[in-house]
Amino acid sequence: MGMDSFWLQNSRKLVDCAMGRLPAHLVILNCRWVCVQTGEVIPNIDVAIRSKHIAYVGENGRHTIGKNTAVINAKGAFLVPGLLDAHMHVESGMVTVTEFVRAVLPHGTTGMFIDPHEIANVFGLRGVRLMVDDAAVQPIHVFVQMPSCVPSAPGFETPGAVLGPKEVAEAMTWPGIIGLGEMMDFPGVFNGDDKVHAEMAATRAAGKVIGGHYASPDLGNPFHGYVAGGPQDDHEGTRMEDAVARARQGMKVMLRYGSAWHDVAAQVKAVTEMGLSSRNFLLCTDDSQAETLITEGHMDRVVRHAISEGLDPMTAIQMATINTAEHFGVSREIGMIAPGRYSDLLLVEDLQDFHPHTVIAKGKVVFGDGELLVDLPEREYPDWVTSSVHFPRQLRAEDFKLPTTGEKVTAHVIGVIENHAPTKHLIFEMQVRDGEVHADVSRDIAKIALVERHQPTGRVQVGLVHGFGLKKTCAIATTVAHDSHQMIVMGTDEAQMAIAANHLAAIGGGQVVISEGKVLGEIRLPIGGLMSMQPAQKVAAEAADLLYGFRECGCTLNNPNMTMSLLGLVVIPQLRISDLGLVDVDRFDFIPVLEPEIK
Repeated sequence: MGMDSFWLQNSRKLVDCAMGRLPAHLVILNCRWVCVQTGEVIPNIDVAIRSKHIAYVGENGRHTIGKNTAVINAKGAFLVPGLLDAHMHVESGMVTVTEFVRAVLPHGTTGMFIDPHEIANVFGLRGVRLMVDDAAVQPIHVFVQMPSCVPSAPGFETPGAVLGPKEVAEAMTWPGIIGLGEMMDFPGVFNGDDKVHAEMAATRAAGKVIGGHYASPDLGNPFHGYVAGGPQDDHEGTRMEDAVARARQGMKVMLRYGSAWHDVAAQVKAVTEMGLSSRNFLLCTDDSQAETLITEGHMDRVVRHAISEGLDPMTAIQMATINTAEHFGVSREIGMIAPGRYSDLLLVEDLQDFHPHTVIAKGKVVFGDGELLVDLPEREYPDWVTSSVHFPRQLRAEDFKLPTTGEKVTAHVIGVIENHAPTKHLIFEMQVRDGEVHADVSRDIAKIALVERHQPTGRVQVGLVHGFGLKKTCAIATTVAHDSHQMIVMGTDEAQMAIAANHLAAIGGGQVVISEGKVLGEIRLPIGGLMSMQPAQKVAAEAADLLYGFRECGCTLNNPNMTMSLLGLVVIPQLRISDLGLVDVDRFDFIPVLEPEIK
């Protein structure tokens, strides 16, 4: 049935229900209506739902009740629109779309705008299609953005896939694609790069939203050039002046509060202290790990945090509902409690301490009395999805050697900074033993290797890293390696590094800690080496085991697996490793790991 004929039939049924000629399927009595479209809280309101949509919102809604109508007495609870996450990556939770939905439904999330650029870097367009197909069958609204920067750094790594204007134009025709994913190549935009401008033009031609990502503190001409290029929102701001500049230039300011990125507090002052209009401010998570979803929440957690930073609860809720829906052009369907909209509704006792106790999505009560009340879709994944680690042969200890000549050499070493994505470019003098450089535990220098897993070339690039505090004979490997998602292997011993890499290949990807040949902790991620098929609780438990393994090896960093997973991201300063070499991101050039001794 086409959308026109659907509404021709459906709108009449909604009219008949509102008029009392046709009974509602579900009626909620005695609510305090959180009316985000006017900013009012209105008491003693009844809501009638016919099929998936709202038919009537007002006083005295009992005329819509028939003998088979389900009735909920809200007893004065607040009725709030379902929460929307304006920008996020499902893959960060290491779970499927379905399992992400299972984790966030109890927290009141009824809509998500997802950018699957992680799986796109592994599988290309068919990876995006996989996510679109999963999104289409969920009990909540999952809108997909077409990734814009795959690979993230052309010429500096061997990509698993390449997406360009042709693929963007094709994806724009798919149902479920809401726009273009974050345009991370901000220099490409302000320098007039053909590829990125063609992708944005294809999105604009389709009448869809161009997502932004301006990760620079420079608010001068490069920022103005970036905005002129077309990106319509941005989640990369960290300071109040970032929020102000974006809002003034007509962008939507996405305030981010995920597992690791806490950027609401500083930027929300543009509203709470400067008094800027809140209508161009949205809330999002960007990246949420499974443990955060299970123990702390999702968009409800962001709303609570925004309120704790001084926002009026109504304003915070608007930033997680109507503002987001209007930005993406879907406010006729979601984002507010009003006739004709999907009945995505939450019952909440206290707006300050925002915890929904009942969640209704697309007209069904999906969560209540502490229980999920809906069956989620099950699917079988084809073999190509679960076999993404391609090695031409088993790796050996010698693959992780750093051969050189002389007695000592100068080494360029990646220095990690706790809780921060950038790294330091460190210089160390290293001793040479038996014609090679080894890890130096006494100075906290471990080996790091980038193993190409997509093609398969079998290429292994070896470097050195400082700051993880590894003290034992151990190795850690991960196929979660933003954004190329090659395999990263780190360790104090070459033989253990080979064992870790081969173990990860055997289980289809994930993250593992090996010591003395034994597995201390692992997360199995067979879908593209990025996602588990298990529920978020199981993934959170495996992540806890993995962190135990890190600590057993001597690492006391907060979030060390996230820190490690970024070491191959060759667009963030200063030093990174790719399968093609060690990259000095400040100069955007390759440099040698070892400088031979000058005699």
